[in-house]
Amino acid sequence: MATQPNSPEPNNGSGFFIRSVFVKIERMIKYQLNNFTPAGRFKIDYRSELNEEQYRAVTQGDGPCLVLAGAGSGKTRTLVYRVAYLLERGVKPNRILLVTFTNKAAKEMLSRIDSLLKTATKGLWGGTFHHIGNRLLRQYGSAIGLKPNFNILDAEDAKALVKAALASVAIPEDKYFPKAEMIYKIISLAANLSRPLAEVIDWRFGQIDKDYVPLIEQIAASYQQRKNQSNALDFDDLLSLWARLLRESPEVRQKLASQFEHVLVDEYQDTNHLQGEIVAALAGASPNIFVVGDDSQSIYSFRGADVNNILDFPKIFPQAQTFKLETNYRSTPEILALANQSISYNQNQFVKKLKTNKPAGSRPAVVPLSDNSQQAEFICQRILDLGRDEGLNLKEVAILFRAHYQSLELELALNKRNIPYVMRGGLRFFEQAHIKEVIAFLKILVNCHDELAWQRLLLFQPGIGLVGAQKIYQQLLDRPDLAAITSSPVLGLPMRTQTSFSRLQQLVARISFGTNYDIAAIIKSIIESDYREQLKNNYDNYQDRLADLEQLALFAANYDDLAKFLADTALGESFKGESLAGYQAGADEAVVLSTIHQAKGLEWPAVFILGLLDGQFPNTKAFERLIDLEEERRLFYVAVTRAQDYLYLTYPLFSLATGNLNQPSQFIKELPQQVYEPWQVDEAESDEVIYVEEEESVTDNFWRRVKARRENEK
Repeated sequence: MATQPNSPEPNNGSGFFIRSVFVKIERMIKYQLNNFTPAGRFKIDYRSELNEEQYRAVTQGDGPCLVLAGAGSGKTRTLVYRVAYLLERGVKPNRILLVTFTNKAAKEMLSRIDSLLKTATKGLWGGTFHHIGNRLLRQYGSAIGLKPNFNILDAEDAKALVKAALASVAIPEDKYFPKAEMIYKIISLAANLSRPLAEVIDWRFGQIDKDYVPLIEQIAASYQQRKNQSNALDFDDLLSLWARLLRESPEVRQKLASQFEHVLVDEYQDTNHLQGEIVAALAGASPNIFVVGDDSQSIYSFRGADVNNILDFPKIFPQAQTFKLETNYRSTPEILALANQSISYNQNQFVKKLKTNKPAGSRPAVVPLSDNSQQAEFICQRILDLGRDEGLNLKEVAILFRAHYQSLELELALNKRNIPYVMRGGLRFFEQAHIKEVIAFLKILVNCHDELAWQRLLLFQPGIGLVGAQKIYQQLLDRPDLAAITSSPVLGLPMRTQTSFSRLQQLVARISFGTNYDIAAIIKSIIESDYREQLKNNYDNYQDRLADLEQLALFAANYDDLAKFLADTALGESFKGESLAGYQAGADEAVVLSTIHQAKGLEWPAVFILGLLDGQFPNTKAFERLIDLEEERRLFYVAVTRAQDYLYLTYPLFSLATGNLNQPSQFIKELPQQVYEPWQVDEAESDEVIYVEEEESVTDNFWRRVKARRENEK
């Protein structure tokens, strides 16, 4: 029974009285005890499951930590074990934030943690920046005036809203104006960089007419207004508003910094300005920030990634510990020697030197070839040799390139030999929209009533939609030939539609002159026409697409029959590669073709890197700024470190475009010869490619064979 204030003080049996005191508590200090696990009581034996480098990073104490994880060094393993270690130390799951760049990566990591600890990680915050931003904005967004019931626009919805905003602005009818998709990309990049639209257009979209900037700014403002009215956010808003929330609400920032006792970030070299700002704000006064990445693999500046986020981490957090994971579990010592040597030329980097316990293998091969055609033939034959001599399956071989146009003759050579291949993360050369558009011009020269070709050309024109295209085509059907089609206007069209169709008529009339078509000249004429301006305002990577078309023109120079050219390109477009002559291939076997950007994070036993020429890789613009040249070298480093056992670096000696000898890539020229093996390739009389030892210079050998061919032609 409780003692009343005025009752006698009770005796505790020892002669002392217990005095009851009632005190009004003004303030209470909370003190939390973490679960303590004595040494040797961890479920995981970290010493035995991790190498020494990984162990030091995983078991380091609190505070900011930068883990520089070289290619193939177990980056994901280190992150997984770090989270497991924190949980075993007694950190509650809801006090841990794990940020990844894909939801798939987050799920895989959480699943591995569950398997390690044999327990669920319920409550642990794991996901992408956008996923986490969505959760926090719904919870705390009211602090910056955001309603918690907002909808999220996916990319297609966002483009549709930009299109609606574009329609509300008066666009000059006599000019080619960027389409909605292009404007959406500009708005998105500006948001991620936290830069004004005009500045972003000047930097990344320099092909756009500067007179258009005020109109694009007007469209962006209308787009934002429409989102506000609809209480909708796009993907970029999830980052920009999260950063704003942390910036403008000290109370929320402090609450989140206290809530997330430990913040871990994967692929930190790929973070942009907004993401770097968010991580720094979450750190709080006692930052337990654990970031993992590799500055040598930062290759996405065109998407807004800022390599300075990882390079400046020790400056932002002066008390940060830095750990290097330099043990590579992927590549042979010879491949790593070349990779280490190449990246050593970068000035702005954390110096690392990858090493491996794998047994020695063959040195990477540097292989000059006569031209693009021989380069393709060599790669095809070498793939078959690797299958026959080394037992490699087709799916264990990857062919990487800097730009898509470099794959044209390779794809045709693979088709010719019936070697199946898949294009990773993109379309085959002849499946790309701009290639199909130019080929559509050629198709109507052969068949002036080709409906699909006309539809493709008409829909590409500004101011012509599906209804207008159908109306135009129905009138074209009544005209007997191409001359009639190009000589008179189509009736019943709005002024802008008629203007666009007239431009198209003029171009078709220009390229249809004569009957003995010079296919290469026609393609070049299309490239230099208004079509070039349309490319600029429809595609952010229009320079790469122009390079594709120039390569198509070079390829077309081998043909004097337009119908045969169209037939071969059609076969190139539709080829499936179901079987491989003379080789027992499984149904799922196919060589992988990929741009280097798409290949990041992957690996193969054998890798070919083709087209290693100055002006192509590194590209010409990269020589203007050191920062760009160093990113190109990092891209080369990424390509090299995809290889496990065999690496081939190839380039064509002769350019049909210039008629001159090509210069090998700077990234090859700067390598000491001890890190690679020079190969010389010659052709047998049967046209089979053979490999010979280098007894004469490659250049002398090339010109000797050119001279012999010219003599035979006489």
